[in-house]
Amino acid sequence: MRATVTGAGGFVGPHLVAHLRANDDDVTEMDLFGPVEVDVTDADSVLHAIGDARPDVVYHLAALSSVGQSWSSPGASFRVNAEGTLHVLRACVEVGVSRVVVILSSEEYGNADPALIPLREDAPLRPVTPYGASKVAADFVALQTFLADGLDIVRVRPFGHTGPGQTDQFVVPALAARIARAELEGTDEIPVGSLTAIRDLSDVRDVVRAYRLTALHGVAGDVYNVCSGQGVSIQQIADALLAHARRPIRLVTDPALVRPVDAPRMIGSNEHLRDVTGWTPEIPLEQTLADVLDAARARLSAG
Repeated sequence: MRATVTGAGGFVGPHLVAHLRANDDDVTEMDLFGPVEVDVTDADSVLHAIGDARPDVVYHLAALSSVGQSWSSPGASFRVNAEGTLHVLRACVEVGVSRVVVILSSEEYGNADPALIPLREDAPLRPVTPYGASKVAADFVALQTFLADGLDIVRVRPFGHTGPGQTDQFVVPALAARIARAELEGTDEIPVGSLTAIRDLSDVRDVVRAYRLTALHGVAGDVYNVCSGQGVSIQQIADALLAHARRPIRLVTDPALVRPVDAPRMIGSNEHLRDVTGWTPEIPLEQTLADVLDAARARLSAG
């Protein structure tokens, strides 16, 4: 199968590309900085790149994915995440791509009604962050393109995911990086933001398996949550990472690290994904956290 991955140079992209190639897919990697250089906010650039690749399936990952940074650059988030999705999908219509998997976000659900948790795909979309709003816009662009143009689109809403290679703009690698530095420098405390939020966290290597399975088995026009179905607090994540630390380390709250608005509890249902594709998560959270901490130590050692 010929596959094109937009945003191939980000955190998830390399994991997805490796998984696709392990399954003998012929992959074209598109990203702002190569190998095929594409800026998704440039419609002509996108059309030419996808036209040249002639893929059977496009995995649209390209996005500004930092929820925290979306507060300082909401316009940029909207242009890349919503307008960029529009350009990719219009190009796929023009080229005649057989299937598109559009990667969206659980941030679309926002501050959900606790009675609806675990969240199913038909839960109301109530984003509370600029990033979440940009993904709702991308979601509806995808739905409109399916309904109006007949493009075979599968929409995917991943909940939180982490693993080796994720930048420290995100909570798990940020905590891991601070622990690794404290170990190296001999300090006994690290700063943290709020620890009360509860999240549904998966390993990125499980998540990319789900993406390929939705490409193979997902129903056109449908939407699928990718999640563990289990909730874990940021406090529990921090404690699990500290259990692997090489010296005693305390957590100290830093108000500057607390987000202006944050959904207190976000847990998804993966029942629909399981029923349609047969996907199940395989990597336990304990292993994921240990791998992220080891990756943080390796980066620090490498300078």
